[in-house]
Amino acid sequence: MSEFKNELGQPIGPPLSDWQACDRPPKTSITGQYCRVETLDLEKHADDLYQAYGNDQDHSNWTYMPYGPFDSFEDFKLWMSKTCCGSDPHFHTVIDLKSEKAVGVASLMRIEPAVGVIEVGHIHFSPLMQRTPISTEALYLLMKRVFDELGYRRYEWKCDSLNGPSNKAAKRLGFVPEGIFRQLTMYKGRSRDTAWYSIIDSEWPALKAMFEAWLSPENFDESGKQLKPLQRFRS
Repeated sequence: MSEFKNELGQPIGPPLSDWQACDRPPKTSITGQYCRVETLDLEKHADDLYQAYGNDQDHSNWTYMPYGPFDSFEDFKLWMSKTCCGSDPHFHTVIDLKSEKAVGVASLMRIEPAVGVIEVGHIHFSPLMQRTPISTEALYLLMKRVFDELGYRRYEWKCDSLNGPSNKAAKRLGFVPEGIFRQLTMYKGRSRDTAWYSIIDSEWPALKAMFEAWLSPENFDESGKQLKPLQRFRS
C-alpha cells in the first residue's frame, strides 16, 4: 500500500513535483576500456558487421531476431538502410578498441522522454564479442548514458520468453523480471510470448558500482579471463 494519499484518502504514487522531461539520446560516442559505442553509420559499419556476423556459421544468433539471416551483403545492407538509420530505434554499433572493428549492435528504442522511459533492444552481438568484457561493457555504457547523462527513470529489456540466453543475460545484468506477456506478437511465422524486465533509477547506483568493480582491469588475468563473475560484485 502506498504511503501517499490524495485529498480523498486514496493511495497514490509518490509525487514528482520537480520532474522535467529527459533529452533524447545524442549521437555522440561513448568510450570504455574495451569498446566504444557509437551511432550506427551504414557506410562505415555495414561491412564490418556483416563479416562479424559471418562467424555465426549455423545462424543460431538470428533465431530470436525478427529478421535475418541474410543471403548476401547487399540484402544485409538494404535491411540496415531501412531499419537501422532512424532515431527510434536509435541503433548503436559496438567497436572493439583493439581491432577498431564493428562487432555488434544494440539500440535505444521506444523512447519516451516525457515520462523518462526507454528500452534497450535489437541486441545482436557477434561471436567476436560474446563472452568477452566487451559485451558487458557495451550494455553498461548505454545504461550509464540513460541514467547518469540523460536522467531516465526506467530502462526496459524485452525478449522472447523462450530465448534462454537473453533472459539469462537480463538477470545477470541486474534487470528485474516483471512477467510474461502472452502472445504479445508474432514473427517469422510463429507466436511470441514476451518476457519483460526493467531497471529503475533507484537501483542504478548499486548496479553501476557492480559493473565498475567487475570491469576493473584487476578482475581479469593476462588472457582476458574474468577472475570473479559479475554477480560476486552485487551488493
